[in-house]
Amino acid sequence: MKTLTGAEIVIECLKEQGVDTVFGYPGGAILNIYDALYKHRDEITHILTSHEQGASHAADGYARATGKVGVCLATSGPGATNLVTGIATANLDSVPMVAITCNVTTSLLGKDSFQEIDILGVTMPITKYNFIVKDVTKLADVIRRAFVIAKSGRPGPVLVDITKDVTAAQCAYEPREQRVPERQSDTIREEDIEQALAMIRASQKPFIFVGGGAVASEAANELSAFAHKIHAPVADSLMGKGAFDGTDELYTGMLGMHGTKTSNFGVAECDLLIVVGARFSDRVVGDSSRFASNAKILQLDVDPAEINKNIMTDASIIGDVKVILRRLAARLDPMRHDEWVSHIERFKDMYPLRYNKDTLTGPYIMEKIYEVTEGDAIISTDVGQHQMWAAQYYKFRRPRQLLTSGGLGTMGYGLGAAIGAKMGCKDKVVINIGGDGCFRMNMNEIATATRYNIPVIQVVFNNHVLGMVRQWQTLFYGKRYSQTELYDQVDFVKVAEGMGAKAMRITKREEVEPALREAIGLNIPVVLDCQLGSDDKVFPMVPAGKPIEEAFDEIDLRIESVPKQ
Repeated sequence: MKTLTGAEIVIECLKEQGVDTVFGYPGGAILNIYDALYKHRDEITHILTSHEQGASHAADGYARATGKVGVCLATSGPGATNLVTGIATANLDSVPMVAITCNVTTSLLGKDSFQEIDILGVTMPITKYNFIVKDVTKLADVIRRAFVIAKSGRPGPVLVDITKDVTAAQCAYEPREQRVPERQSDTIREEDIEQALAMIRASQKPFIFVGGGAVASEAANELSAFAHKIHAPVADSLMGKGAFDGTDELYTGMLGMHGTKTSNFGVAECDLLIVVGARFSDRVVGDSSRFASNAKILQLDVDPAEINKNIMTDASIIGDVKVILRRLAARLDPMRHDEWVSHIERFKDMYPLRYNKDTLTGPYIMEKIYEVTEGDAIISTDVGQHQMWAAQYYKFRRPRQLLTSGGLGTMGYGLGAAIGAKMGCKDKVVINIGGDGCFRMNMNEIATATRYNIPVIQVVFNNHVLGMVRQWQTLFYGKRYSQTELYDQVDFVKVAEGMGAKAMRITKREEVEPALREAIGLNIPVVLDCQLGSDDKVFPMVPAGKPIEEAFDEIDLRIESVPKQ
């Protein structure tokens, strides 16, 4: 046992938890921690981002790509509030993250002191848990609890706010072993397992829908074994990408608003929908009163709050989905549903994803990225049309390959996430796909990448408009393009070069592959500014609030008018 300052205790606790990288931005209230961090710079790498929001997204991307807890640091007041969007992003997507902020000294709390903010009050609705530490003797235990809470059960972000006087105060510190949370299995009831087994055995047209919970629980192997044992087609949500191999013969594509017609029609026709770690987002279910109306619904989830929240289920099992899938598969004999699976295969043949092959488009770029990276890259995205094209056209074969803001829909998320992912997975090619509207929000993080020579590749789908919003304006708002056109004087190539990155502009299809291969070979930060048409659209599409089987594409538009919202 030794006596340390609060700041030194923070660093020792991070080391206990196996933290090797943190992302942040210093300021007055957190200076003691940064001073302690300086003394341990050979053990913990600190990445100084251009903005605290970039730090929170980088911690998030690090967590999603590695499965470990991401850590970000910020000072009081605006430093802490600048983390809010990143914390909310992690919260809605169940990402394990610990945000450490420092506040004014205890004696100044509640007095509108310089750079004081009630960050606990601000973040209470968007964290799994949060703490304020005003007693140095409680600091170590709070940080240890924060890590356990962040990664146990349904993961999520935890905020620890520490007053500045606590970081300077001294107390005894005793090292402890890192506590690894056990998988939640005590809630898995035998009667629920029996009911699920009966439903599966009785089904003639089973369908599996997988969400981000399968990624969080590392259940990819169990999911594959289960799907093949019961011989059922598999669709995924945006957050579930990679939990089931995107090249598997049973895979049908994404479900929902921009899902494949095969997945949407399959769910509409199935007699049993098995939902694995998904929350029935409105973007997935459309009209909830008509979702999977021919099916019984079996939901597997670690969070009991998700059961019957958005969609009423016929049965459910509460617990870690990796454990649940393993137990179910062990008690099932191999099954065949050849007629049903052949029916789904005919949907695949009838309704493939289509795009214009005569010009430079987002889908073409994504297919080239998949080809050049041999399907092994980590892809982060911002939010919009490019996000959907990435989800549709890159075949994610393993979990933690797609890093994207699915719940909050955070524009500007992807570049910070890519930096975090590359720091956690240095052996992988990391590419961020962003629209020009998203890129301009957080393109200052290119300076972070060049400062540390973090070799991420930023691909800008530059269509000079807010593409997804414009798509809605075209289809549902009479082509009234209110504030969605971005034709201005910003030159992303010059901006990127001004921040020290290599940059290339792409205007033709034949330029894509050479530019990608050069960018990967350079192993430095690279920005590819891809000039796309302003009117390209993401199809299929389901109008908001409509049943998912009402998905339409360009061929449907030529035949009849767009369904109204």
